[in-house]
Amino acid sequence: MVAAAIPLVAQHGPAVTTRQIADAAGVAEGTIFRVFTDKQAVLDEVVRTVTDPAPDLAMLEALDPSRPLRELLTAAADIATGRLRQVWSVLGALRTFESGPPPGAGRRPPSLPLEDPLLVRMCRLLEPHADELRLPPTEVARLLRALVVAGTHPRLAGGHAMETGQIVAVLLDGVRRHGP
Repeated sequence: MVAAAIPLVAQHGPAVTTRQIADAAGVAEGTIFRVFTDKQAVLDEVVRTVTDPAPDLAMLEALDPSRPLRELLTAAADIATGRLRQVWSVLGALRTFESGPPPGAGRRPPSLPLEDPLLVRMCRLLEPHADELRLPPTEVARLLRALVVAGTHPRLAGGHAMETGQIVAVLLDGVRRHGP
């Protein structure tokens, strides 16, 4: 039901109906209320699902670090951009990232780079390529994540989302012309 609800929430935001979700999931509308207390609980589960990093971590774990550096970074960027585009569409439709947490809600302190399991895995993927990099793998992983986040966020990218090839090219080659 949640998988069926994700694209509907991205399209309709909080105006999505439980009838639409039930139809998309191929279940009776009452089935939704056997699993969830109300529509808000469905929306909360959609947000939790799209922001869960576990699927990305599993896909990063499956990458072979012996692949060529550009190919490896492109695969990692593909994984991250795929999920973030979905995150931005769902949160944008729900206007979650505009309003922030409710007043009085404590904000989670930002994690340190090596506390983030996705960054840890990216660092491990990059370590065999350390001799090809001007910066340590931890910094390259952090920069890749920053480019992916900024390059896929609708507001930060100014409506022109970056493709993964462009993200990797900027990371590895910069934006300056090379040659004479």
